[in-house]
Amino acid sequence: PGVAGAGAVLIDPDGAELASRSLYLGQCTTNVAYYNALMTGLELAEQYGCKTLRICLDSELIVRQIQGSYKVKNAQLKPLFEKVCSYLAKLDTWDIIHVPREENTRADELANQGIDNRE
Repeated sequence: PGVAGAGAVLIDPDGAELASRSLYLGQCTTNVAYYNALMTGLELAEQYGCKTLRICLDSELIVRQIQGSYKVKNAQLKPLFEKVCSYLAKLDTWDIIHVPREENTRADELANQGIDNRE
């Protein structure tokens, strides 16, 4: 656990950024931060009326949990997983893929911004 932030970016099919958000999360684990970033992105998508999503996340663990390949064993992550699933259930179609961190620099930048602007 350490000081954490979350960042999410909503990008249209042409690659243009529609919206972004950064959050300060305080003290939490990396996995809690990733789940919060995912929920933030799903909230943005809902606000913009998105019904189809491709989710790109640089946490292989979270991707595998959402895909159903890994069970969510950590009690702290279970309610976050359930909340994510409730957002996903509202979508017509979605998929989630793991991307290398270097392909997710905008979200990482926003997470750091959340920490920097924590006041």
